[in-house]
Amino acid sequence: MEKRLSTFIFPLLIIGQVFVFDFHKILKIYSVCFTTILYVLLVRFLIVEPELVQKYLNGIHLWEMGYSFANSTSVHAPALNMHVAFLVVVNTFLLVNHAIKNKWKLLSYRTVLFLASLLMLLIINTRLAIANAVLGIFLILFFELFKKVSRKKLISITAGTGVLLMVVFFAFAKAFPYISEKFSSVTFAHMDKVGKLDDFEDPEGEIYSSFVTRVSIWKTAWERAQEDVWFGVGAADGKDELNQAYIDTNQIFLSKYKFPTHNQYIDFLLKFGILGLIGVLLYVFHILWIGLKWQHVIPIFFFLLFFTSNLTDDFLIRFDGITFSALWVSIFASIFWNSHLYKDL
Repeated sequence: MEKRLSTFIFPLLIIGQVFVFDFHKILKIYSVCFTTILYVLLVRFLIVEPELVQKYLNGIHLWEMGYSFANSTSVHAPALNMHVAFLVVVNTFLLVNHAIKNKWKLLSYRTVLFLASLLMLLIINTRLAIANAVLGIFLILFFELFKKVSRKKLISITAGTGVLLMVVFFAFAKAFPYISEKFSSVTFAHMDKVGKLDDFEDPEGEIYSSFVTRVSIWKTAWERAQEDVWFGVGAADGKDELNQAYIDTNQIFLSKYKFPTHNQYIDFLLKFGILGLIGVLLYVFHILWIGLKWQHVIPIFFFLLFFTSNLTDDFLIRFDGITFSALWVSIFASIFWNSHLYKDL
C-alpha cells in the first residue's frame, strides 16, 4: 500500500493543478539536481570503497563497482541506470535545444551535464539502460531537428553524434575490455541451458545474473501462470507460487535463491491473470498515447524506456519504479491535458 500510494497522490497533486507547468524548467531543474546528486554519491563511494575503485581501474570485475555503487545508494543497479538513462536523454534534449537557440554553441554547462550523465551510465553499466539511452539520443536528434534544420544538416549531425558515441564507447571498452565481452558473448551465452541451470557446476559464479537465468525464470513463471490464467494466484501468493514452481520442476538453483519473475508483464499475469496483464499494458501504453497526442519526444522515450525495462525486471512492484513512473506520467499528463484544455478555450 505504501509503495502504490504514489500512483494516487502524484496524479491528485499534479494533474489536479489548474495551471500549465513549465516543462523546460522542470527538466532543467531535474537535470542539474539529479546529476549533482549522482556525483556527490559517486565521490562518497570513491572515498568509502577505494579497493573496488582500484579493481575497476585495473579492469577487474567491471560489473562489481557499478552494482556496488548502485547498492550504496540503496537502489538496485538496473533501476538506478533506468533513471540515469532517462537523465542522459533529458540532458540530450536540453543540449540540442540549447544548441539550436545559441547557433550550435556547444561549449556550455549543458555539454558538461550531458557528458557527465553519459559517463555515469557507463560506470553503472547495465546493458538495457545503455541501449535505451543510445536509442533515446537518436530519437531526440530526429524529433527535435527534423523540422528545424535541413535534411543534409540533420544527416550530418546524426552521423557526427553516432561517431562521437562510437568513440566514447570504444575508448571505454579499450580501458575496460570486459565491456566488449559483456555485450557480446556473455549476454547470450548458454541459451541451450534454459530450464537446466543445475547442469552448471558453479551456477552462482557462472550464470547468476545472466540472461539464461532470466529466461529460465520467465519460462517457469509463464508455465505456472497458465494454470490460473483467468484470475491469477493473487498478489500475496505470487512469489510463493513461483518458488513452489521451481521446486515442482526440480530447479534447485532457482528455488535456492527464490528469484522473482524479473518481468513485470509475466508477474502481473501470474498474480492477477489476464486482467492483470491488460491492466499493466494499459498503464504503460498510456504513456505512449500521451506522447503521441502531445507530439513530444520525452514522453515517447519514457514509454520506450519503461516498457523495455519492465521486460527484464519488475519495476511496478518496486518503490523506485512505481514512484518514478507515477511522478513523470503525472507531469506529462498534467501538461498535455491543461494545454489541450486551454487551447480549446
